[in-house]
Formats: sequence, C-alpha cells, structure tokens
Amino acid sequence: MRSLCFALVAAAAALSGQASWAQDPDDLVMRTDSGPVRGFANGGVEGFLGIPYAAPPVGDLRWRPPQPVEGWTGVRDAKAFGAVCAAAASTNGPRSESEDCLFINVWRPSKTAADARLPVYVFIHGGGFINGSSNQADMTSIVEQAGVVGVSFNYRLGALGFFAHPAIAGDSGDFGLMDQQAALRWVQANIAAFGGDPARVTVGGESAGGYSVCAHLTAPGSAGLFAQAMMQSGSCVSVPLAAARANAEEIADRVGCAGPDAAACLRAAPTGKLIDVPYPGVAALPTSGTGMLPLPPHQAVAQGLFQHVAMVIGANRDEGRTFDQGNIGWREADYTKWVRETFGARADRVLAQYPWPRDADPYAGAYLSGGIATDAGLIAGIGGCSSLKLIQEVAKYAPVYAYEFGHRSGPGLTRTHGAYEWGAGHAAELAYLFPSFDNGEPIAPRFNEGERALAASMKAYWSGFVAQGVPRDRNGAAWPVYNAAGQALSLQAGERSFVLSTDMFEREHRCEFWKAE
Repeated sequence: MRSLCFALVAAAAALSGQASWAQDPDDLVMRTDSGPVRGFANGGVEGFLGIPYAAPPVGDLRWRPPQPVEGWTGVRDAKAFGAVCAAAASTNGPRSESEDCLFINVWRPSKTAADARLPVYVFIHGGGFINGSSNQADMTSIVEQAGVVGVSFNYRLGALGFFAHPAIAGDSGDFGLMDQQAALRWVQANIAAFGGDPARVTVGGESAGGYSVCAHLTAPGSAGLFAQAMMQSGSCVSVPLAAARANAEEIADRVGCAGPDAAACLRAAPTGKLIDVPYPGVAALPTSGTGMLPLPPHQAVAQGLFQHVAMVIGANRDEGRTFDQGNIGWREADYTKWVRETFGARADRVLAQYPWPRDADPYAGAYLSGGIATDAGLIAGIGGCSSLKLIQEVAKYAPVYAYEFGHRSGPGLTRTHGAYEWGAGHAAELAYLFPSFDNGEPIAPRFNEGERALAASMKAYWSGFVAQGVPRDRNGAAWPVYNAAGQALSLQAGERSFVLSTDMFEREHRCEFWKAE
C-alpha cells in the first residue's frame, strides 16, 4: 500500500472593503496583508498565483511552525504557480527540492467587486502527504461556471512536513497541517479583498487532502476557519505520537543524524537527502495525541467531537484499482499467497468471497486485490465499507451529502497498462473537476459525450454545495441528505446518476462479510 503515497491524482486583519488597484484588465493589482500582487485575466476568470502565505521554512525555520511573511512594498507578480514543496519524483509529479514553497493561489470571476462577498472553495491537494501540489487544482473552470472564489495552496510534505523527531518537534510533527491552518487563516484575513466572503468558506480535499479535512474538523486550532467541508476519497486516520517519533528517528538514522547532535545535523542535512529516504509506513499521516490533534480524528468523530458543519463525503467505487497495478500478471498462486499473507487465519473465508475466476486474464489479480482493498478499507480507510461507516458516524451530528463516484468506463489515469480497466479508481474523479494530465496530456479531451456531461454535472453539484450548502444540478438527479434510511448519490456518466441506498452500497462492497470479519 505504499503506492498510496505515489498515486497520481490522481497544500492579520480582514481586508474587507479594499478595492482592486486595477486600472485596466491587463493590470490586476490587489492588496494582501503582506503587500500588493499583480494577477492576470483568463477569459471570464482572474487569477492570482504563487502568493506567499507564510515565511519560507528554510534554515532555522525548518521544522518550525509557519511564521509570518515578510512584507513587500513593490507589486509582486502573481501570474505563475510558486515552487512545489520538496518531494521525490513520482507518478504524482516531478522531483522538487524547494523548501521555499508556501504559496497560495486565488481565482475569482472577472470584474468581481471587492464587496461581492462570494462563497469561497478552498481545495487541499492529495499525494499521501509526501507529494502533489496546488498546481493540480486549477480552479478556473469551477470559478467560471459557478461564480465562486477558488483557492489552493502548497504545504510541507514528507519528512519536511510530517516529522515528529523528539529533538526538534516537541509534542507534534504536523508541520504540514500547521501550514494548512496558516493558509486558512490567510484566507480569513485576505479573501474579502478578492471579493470572497470569509464567513462562507468551504474547505475540501482529495486523498491526503481528505485526511486533512477530517483533521481540521477535529483540530482545536482550526475551529472557525471554515463553514462547510468536503472529503473526497479521504478518511480520519492518524498515527499516535510514539509511532510518529519512531518513524522520524528511523529517517534521522538513515540520514546519518542519530545521537545527541541530531537536531543540528537534521537542520543542516541537504533537502535531497531527506526526501530520498523512503517515508516509513503507509503514508506520512497526521500525528495524534498532540496539541494539534489531542484525539485521533476517527475517535473524535465517533464521539461527536468535531465541527458540526454541513459536509459532502464520498469515495470512488474501485479505489484499489489505482494502487494495485503492480499485481497485473498475477497467477492464481500469487493471488492466494497475497490473501494468506494479508489475512492470515481469515484467508480461506476471503478467498471464498473473492474466488479466482476460471476465465482469468492478466489483470484478474489486480482487479481482485483492488476490490478487496476497497471493500475492506485496506487503503488507510479509503472507500468501501470504511467510507460508509464514516458517513454514518458524521451524519449523527451534522448534515451529510454522501456520494460514490461510480463511473467505471472512463479513460483512466494513464494509458501505460494496455487493456487494464481503471474502473472508478482512486483519483479518477479529479479529471471531472480539475484539469488532470496523463504524461503531460490532458485527460478530459478523451471524454465521450456522457463523460463530458458528468464533468459538467459534478462541477454543478460541487459548486452548488459551496454556494448554497446543498449540492444541486438542474439537469441531474436530486441529491438527498444522508439520513437513517441511508441515501447516497452514485455519480454516473450520461446523466445516469442515481440515488444509492445503504442496502445497495453494502451489497456492492460486501459490508456484511467485512463486518463479521
């Protein structure tokens, strides 16, 4: 499951009333609390990219909470994304060794007045907390279609963002989550100047971004920073402080920084050396049992100790298919061995539920292991019965609109595996919301007519929730709030989305079997 970390997609005072400095459409200058920035116009959208929201966490600021930006007096160019936070090369992005990466991006409809008070959609990117960037959430299309203000941002990743070494981190290691809080505070302080309403902020995210949303729902320091939330293919997982410290000490040992001088050695270590050490465990998950997250988020949610805001929560029908491509070519013996190693004494029961097909093709092993991983929640609690449990727990305390991305015949994330059927794999839905790419080529041009309709419908649902608190699409199926009867929306191409009952969902993912296990 380490592939979770590398999967492609498929992070001051309020300035209310301060007007744009724009003299003409080609000179979009806006004030922020650190200084003026110049953006650009792109059709019906104006963009302001690469704005610093915290000081560069370099030198002595490595592994410290984000610090205020040093202000500037001249107009700063904001027409390109800032540097991607340091990460090794992966299918989720090229290598970066930049630690000066804490940048935020804002998109708004053209000619938005400073007092427009538009709803705001903040999206936190995924990547297992060890890769990815805000560049992957270009909001242009949603902003143009929905008339909202869009925001994305970078945050520290991997060993630079989630590193609980006792010599440097105190009682926490969640510097990446601290960055996210700083970005959300920047939104509260600055978004009114761009025509957004700080009281109508929806925070959303996918994969690690979805984990982040759950963390902020339960983190005391995030209270009041948003009014609604959306979790795409996320969960409420974390690691206890003791385990996070052990992970950090393992990294320090591999870097050659063990012993009494560990702190100085680590702060002097080359960036490339730190990102080249494989992060221990499934992913660089948030640390619980700390000042940032006093309780593990899943416990806090189960006990109702979270912000009771309206939410959209969902996952993809075949989450595991994105992670189990390494199992292409398995024979029955390979599959059986994996099940026995994974489930031990329960293996025979699992094999009876998910038998090897008589007409197996080279992809059978990947489909089966991916299905099991989805249904059983093996991917750090993403998808299947685990997602349903989260939806039901949250719905006891707050309004929830539940969904499953169920379109299984789309173009997939890459064309590198021949006839492999991606199904509704992890991150497959992102191409229907944001520009997504396969080796530099956009995926959306490969959509058929039905998939183009699905993309339009999903943008309408998402933006409807951001703007009105209810996901609505005039041309699509009604999306009811989840309740005791259990209703989720199955998102399908060709205007074939339908309401999925809990009974149907549980049969689809064999939840009765997994509950018994």
